[in-house]
Amino acid sequence: MATALANQLPERVLRRGDYLWGSFLKSESVDGYLNATNPGDRRDVLGRFAFSLRSVDEAIESATQGTRAWRRAGIMERAAAVQRFRDQVQEFAEPTAILITRESGKPLWESRQEVAASVRALDLLLDDGVGLVAPRVMDDIAGRTDFVPRGVVGIINPAVLTFSSAVLTTAAAVLGGNGVVYKPSKYSPVVGQTVAELWDRVRLPRGVFNLVQGPGSAVGQRLVNHPGLDALCFTGSYETARELRRALAERPELPTHFQTGGKGLAYVHEDAPRERAVYELLVGAFLTAGQRATSTARAFIHASAWNEVVPELVRRAQRLHVGFGLEDDVFMGPVVSEALRTRFRKYCRALSSKGHVPLCEGDALELSGRRGHYCSPGIYEVRWRGGLPFLNEEPPGPLLLLYRVASVEEAVDLHNRAVYRPVTSVFARPDSPALAELRDGLRTGALNVNRSTIGASLRLPTAPHGRSGVGQPGGIELMRVFTSPRAGIVETRAFDAAHLVPGVDWEEESTFGELAAGDLHAE
Repeated sequence: MATALANQLPERVLRRGDYLWGSFLKSESVDGYLNATNPGDRRDVLGRFAFSLRSVDEAIESATQGTRAWRRAGIMERAAAVQRFRDQVQEFAEPTAILITRESGKPLWESRQEVAASVRALDLLLDDGVGLVAPRVMDDIAGRTDFVPRGVVGIINPAVLTFSSAVLTTAAAVLGGNGVVYKPSKYSPVVGQTVAELWDRVRLPRGVFNLVQGPGSAVGQRLVNHPGLDALCFTGSYETARELRRALAERPELPTHFQTGGKGLAYVHEDAPRERAVYELLVGAFLTAGQRATSTARAFIHASAWNEVVPELVRRAQRLHVGFGLEDDVFMGPVVSEALRTRFRKYCRALSSKGHVPLCEGDALELSGRRGHYCSPGIYEVRWRGGLPFLNEEPPGPLLLLYRVASVEEAVDLHNRAVYRPVTSVFARPDSPALAELRDGLRTGALNVNRSTIGASLRLPTAPHGRSGVGQPGGIELMRVFTSPRAGIVETRAFDAAHLVPGVDWEEESTFGELAAGDLHAE
């Protein structure tokens, strides 16, 4: 089916405008345009999307009004709305997957997996997320904790896995009783509009969900700096997060949640299952053209395993099928933009110029009949003992750096010097004596044994280390981010003047009764 779609003449997407107060609206004031093209073939133009700074103000006002009613809705009413959203995502799974592929370039099979994973995420949110914000009652002290909505939540999403990220974050915010202002990446206006269309079919109260399109440098900054914002959830690059933090320096009280990726790491021990290690490294490094926040970027390989693992890894990488996402049997599509492809090529050249060894040289790749941003996978051996270990940057695109280590201690030391540590894979026998030392020594947000860095469960809280985050977990734990605990105690005992604290000059006989009687007599 995919190849048949690849040969069809694609249609432009109907551009509907921003989503404000329960309707799609095209602003009368236009500050610029986003051009959505297929990175796998730039002849496939999806559309030209206008954006307006004024829409941010209108979206905040809309969400403010919508939150006033929605925050009073019971948790079951909110869960019913998220359930309807989940059903819409499933019903429109196939057309959504096709749009994801056209806009991101990723293979259609992978887009279908992303939509299916989004449905599963909503199921988990409904199964477990509701319980996270249920009232906590302590009968012995007549106390309770309620989890109240933050208010107006701004959500800024990345260009990669943008659909699944938007589905989870917006649903968690809505389930928490908030109003949402959602801004997709400038590279994914079509997916952003699709998410808004799915929410529109849910028939939420007006103002609860809002969409604004535009680049982060304009619309994103306007949203972050808006005084009507009550919480911010940002997923993207560390550099952008740093700029946002500077912009928010005068508002330290604003609740924020930053997920800044930076790519994962791996260690291959001397007793690692060889075939499993090669496959998981291959998939972890090069699926989605290496653009995921958890893609494997660095692998520390024990010297005893190097001669078996590395040649096979290189051989397999050279056989990966890079191609157009709507064709069959494609493992990897293009990177999302020409700017990213340029960064990839420069990074590969920098590695070679510093004396590191290209085992599988990464470069731009031209496909016959397609004008896209394709790259060939790159694998480099880093001669880290020379003092240039390349541990301080996020390797862009489909790029895997290999480090030969002589011991677990060397691997742990190198690993913990990396500035990005969202997730780490360890390949070793399940009963390997080294696992205890690795679990204790590796400072990382998640530790997968004999699984790639891109494997995760939303049920398990993950708090990335280093520049990959701020120590806050994602997944269904976002319910904690989008609500605030409010404790309260009810005093049910009669007032007893015999138990007053020292220093209170309290009369033995109260005058409250006399005053009350006098007031009644006066009436």
